[in-house]
Amino acid sequence: MWPYWLLFLIPAYWAITRLKPIQQGALIDRQDGWPFLWKIAFILLVLMIGFRHEVGGDWETYLLMMNSYSDTSLNARDFGFQDPAFVLLNLISVKTGLGIYLLNILSAIFFCWGLFVFCRVQPRPWLALAVAVPYLITVVAMGYTRQGVAIGIAMVAMTALGQGSIFRFVLWIALAATFHKSAIILLPMAVLANSKRRIFTFFWVGVTSIILFALMVQEALSFLMSGYIEDAMQSSGAAIRIAMNAVPAALFLLFRKRFQLSVEQRSFWSWMAWSALFLVLLLAVSPSSTAVDRIALYWIPLQLFVLSRLPNALGRRDGKNLLWVAAVLAYSTAVHFVWLFYADTAFAWLPYQFYPWVWLSQ
Repeated sequence: MWPYWLLFLIPAYWAITRLKPIQQGALIDRQDGWPFLWKIAFILLVLMIGFRHEVGGDWETYLLMMNSYSDTSLNARDFGFQDPAFVLLNLISVKTGLGIYLLNILSAIFFCWGLFVFCRVQPRPWLALAVAVPYLITVVAMGYTRQGVAIGIAMVAMTALGQGSIFRFVLWIALAATFHKSAIILLPMAVLANSKRRIFTFFWVGVTSIILFALMVQEALSFLMSGYIEDAMQSSGAAIRIAMNAVPAALFLLFRKRFQLSVEQRSFWSWMAWSALFLVLLLAVSPSSTAVDRIALYWIPLQLFVLSRLPNALGRRDGKNLLWVAAVLAYSTAVHFVWLFYADTAFAWLPYQFYPWVWLSQ
């Protein structure tokens, strides 16, 4: 269990020792180059996610999926029915003979890149990364590999939209959907968050959505409806996970004026917050909590965005705000503790096994 705590304590340490937030103006060019410490953190995180061994509730499912790709008779329809980019990663991993570990390494690179791009445009990037550890990294990236990659790329899209680029947002979401079709659920945000030329945006984003739906979702829709809705699939803990999005959503809407945001950021994250609250209502009426639970995964970045900015919003603007940073870290520690010790599926993550060590011990 200690690797999971180490994974959390490293960014938590840097969050508590680097309390001075980055000024809003200094955030603009943060992606031009990563400091050495961030590069090291990226490599370590990719290795820990990518070289995990028999970790995650869907480990066997992904092994079976990979075995099915050893058949070279896949055709264009298979790529449309499935997730084409993820199928491609599987084929590369199978053909090289490196199997599930290469697949997980490649997936981890995509996920971690998106996560770091997102965190580094926050005034307290290390705090945002620490908030990501208990669920987004530990559970999603190490458990739901396909959706983890899609969320990582979606975070790049959210960063682009927060900077006012709707085109790049749609482009990145389209790429995310090639890893997991459900990422298309975020496309309407491009219309809702745009306060200028809304009719034009609605038109071209709508056309893009229809094309993506026809190419990628339509073939699989009946299967998804049968698997989630008709069979009324249920997920234990879905209400708690959706509440984890709803709480920061409510905080953001209550203190929205105290957050230092551009017009584009304020609009986008306001819609994300309102839709996170809507998911609470949707959970109450949906026949499948699993369906709502999987959709809500794309709202997890809201937790990182709000909680990492909360010390500035509730404390002194641009101040160190040690107590508020400590409060956010205490909350994240509690989430990490509760999941590791009490989650129904935590056994599939415990103990953490690192493949090179397992291989050397054989």
